[in-house]
Amino acid sequence: MTATPTRPPLPPFTRDSAIQKVRLAEDGWNSRDPARVALAYTEDTRWRNRAEFVRGRAEAEAFLARKWARELDYRLIKELWAFEGARIAVRFAYEWHDDSGHWFRSYGNENWEFGADGLMHTRHASINDLPITEAERKFSWPLGRRPDDHAGLSELGL
Repeated sequence: MTATPTRPPLPPFTRDSAIQKVRLAEDGWNSRDPARVALAYTEDTRWRNRAEFVRGRAEAEAFLARKWARELDYRLIKELWAFEGARIAVRFAYEWHDDSGHWFRSYGNENWEFGADGLMHTRHASINDLPITEAERKFSWPLGRRPDDHAGLSELGL
């Protein structure tokens, strides 16, 4: 019999493990690799992202592929807001531009719930977009993982 794979850190979360889980999620999304990111979610994951409802890992992967085809040069910062047991709440901001070169900073909150295996089975995201100029950008690291020495949301005043 094959053991069920886990995705540490596992619930119930401590402050340190919740912060680690948030950073791992941020790193994954900053990869902009839909297949890699989708592996963090259960096969039957359920999302609400803005007004879109996603059911299952395959739909999540397709959603992410559409997202990153539209939201170019995407860079994200997540920050722990609260946690208890198998649930984590985060706030986040990300910057991106459309295919016309118009820049945006998107702000939001997510509520997550995890299974005992550490895979996320529920994700509720509320997001608002703010048009910004290129000069107003605050997330300018090379595409990929945010450097450890880059300021977080609180330090940036966001």
